[in-house]
Amino acid sequence: MTTIQIQLPDDLAQDAQAAGLLTPDAIERLLRERLRRQAGDALQAMWSRMPAEEMTPEIEKMIDEEVQAVRAERRQRTAS
Repeated sequence: MTTIQIQLPDDLAQDAQAAGLLTPDAIERLLRERLRRQAGDALQAMWSRMPAEEMTPEIEKMIDEEVQAVRAERRQRTAS
């Protein structure tokens, strides 16, 4: 486990505490959700850069490699 310390404006810290968002479980959920969202955004950005043609084997391979990288990163994070 890693311990982190953050600085927040007092009003934000109070509101987050009152909402139950400063517990380790809540922060973990927030971070994991944000990481999933970033991975999805990266895939969408990659998809938007692809030509509008049919999916070629090269494009399919690039998408597969990106998905595999995201999955490997997720497995590594959950194993830690």
